[in-house]
Amino acid sequence: VQLVESGGGLVQPGGSLRLSCAAVGTVFSIDHWAWYRQAPGKQRELVSRISSDNVINYGDSVKGRFTIDRDPAKNTTYLQMNSLKSEDTAVYYCNAGVIEPVPGIRVDGAPQFWKVEYWGQGTQVTISS
Repeated sequence: VQLVESGGGLVQPGGSLRLSCAAVGTVFSIDHWAWYRQAPGKQRELVSRISSDNVINYGDSVKGRFTIDRDPAKNTTYLQMNSLKSEDTAVYYCNAGVIEPVPGIRVDGAPQFWKVEYWGQGTQVTISS
């Protein structure tokens, strides 16, 4: 499985961007999607997370401005970012917890499953006038 991100770029303060992240490959199911970001000299921080039953969390700094969504049919998540500020400038990373069969493991003939974490390559978001 690979996570392919798109949608980053340069935008003026107050503007909007929409990031997308698609899981490509053989996907059994996805437990959760999340977006993280990392600004220069800072630790990676959680931006937003959505579970398979649509429980959503946002980081305090983006509440009310960012919206996460997912399309299970397309194995894709989206991050709509509005009212962007200079402090939103960072590399944004997509994360997915993908449920996969454990290779070579069966119990009473039934496959066993585990959750594998995948990360996208990162997409640069720059907010500047």
